Amino acid sequence: MSFDGRLLSGIGVLVAVVEAGSFLRAGEGLGLTASGVSRAIARLEQRVGVRLFHRTARAVSLTDEGRRFYDEVAPLLAGIEDSATRAAGSAAAVRGRLRVSVDAAVGSFLLLPRLGGFLAQYPEIELDIETRDRLGDLVADGFDLALRFDDPSPQLPAGLIARRIADTRVVTCASPAYLARRGRPRHPRDLAGHDCILLRDTAGGQPFAWECRRGAEVVPVAARGRLLVNDTHSLLAACLAGTGIAQPLAFYIRDHLAAGRLVDLFPDWPDETFPLYAFHRGRSLPPARLRAFLDFVGEIAADM
Repeated sequence: MSFDGRLLSGIGVLVAVVEAGSFLRAGEGLGLTASGVSRAIARLEQRVGVRLFHRTARAVSLTDEGRRFYDEVAPLLAGIEDSATRAAGSAAAVRGRLRVSVDAAVGSFLLLPRLGGFLAQYPEIELDIETRDRLGDLVADGFDLALRFDDPSPQLPAGLIARRIADTRVVTCASPAYLARRGRPRHPRDLAGHDCILLRDTAGGQPFAWECRRGAEVVPVAARGRLLVNDTHSLLAACLAGTGIAQPLAFYIRDHLAAGRLVDLFPDWPDETFPLYAFHRGRSLPPARLRAFLDFVGEIAADM
């Protein structure tokens, strides 16, 4: 069968629509009108013989057939782009737009304070960082990557890869004001008699379970408290104010510990950790911009 260059052009428009989330925004990036993008998608649908998008007045989303088609062709298009860049002799090869989904804590504590160096190193890359509570559907929502402190779901959506980036320690801590008022627990079992600030797991809706680890020794903690929050900023604010004892991740409170605003209650129980994962579409060779960003995240996470 002879090669039809119009098919490759249509696939490029398809990828642009998925990444931008709308015909209008895709057209802005491609130099086309929204109606021009719509016609290109209609021609592609006619060539492949399936409907690729659900269209409404407010949004577009991939059909099941469109999702399967996109999952198969997007890595091929990215490979062509990378091959063309390497053939042109560009060692940098890191250019284009990268959409990243993060939760609020990962964004504000880990990623955003260190992005300046990455952007300076790769002047031809554009980053679109969006804060979201849940992983959601990366493909349908047009994201290239998501960063989450979480274990991968047993029902990880098809076509996604979960890459473990790093582990960070879970610290049981309190403010000096709280300890002056209530006394310092000497062992994890003593936490049962204290006010604990609970953090809701957005995935299940219940508070995260508490435990302390020292090597193979694990002590489950029956953490109880009258305050339940659903984000790390609120957890830290309440802990710093002396409301109770909390279990944040170590890198969230590094500066507070160093300044004495918070106290690590059990430094000899250091082995309770939580993983940072990167979620991205499964590709044998991810785009250069995605590989560079994953390397960058790995470098800063190694410092946690």
